[in-house]
Amino acid sequence: MMWDNGNWFGMGGSGWIFGLVMMIALVALAVWAVSALSNGRAATGERPLEILRRRHAAGEINKGEYEEARKTLS
Repeated sequence: MMWDNGNWFGMGGSGWIFGLVMMIALVALAVWAVSALSNGRAATGERPLEILRRRHAAGEINKGEYEEARKTLS
C-alpha cells in the first residue's frame, strides 16, 4: 500500500529527502538532455569547424595549426 498512516512507503519524516533527490535527478536529466541535443554547438551557436575557419581567416592561427586541428575535429 502506498500510504501507511501518512508515511510514504513507510519512510516516516524522511520522505521529503526522497522527493528532493527525485527533483534533483529530474533537473539533472533535463540538463543532460538539453546538452545532448545541442548537436555539438558552442555557446555562440557555431560548430567547432566554423570557429576554426573563422580563427584561421582572422589570422589567429597559421595554416599548419588549422590543418592539424581540422584533422582532429573531422
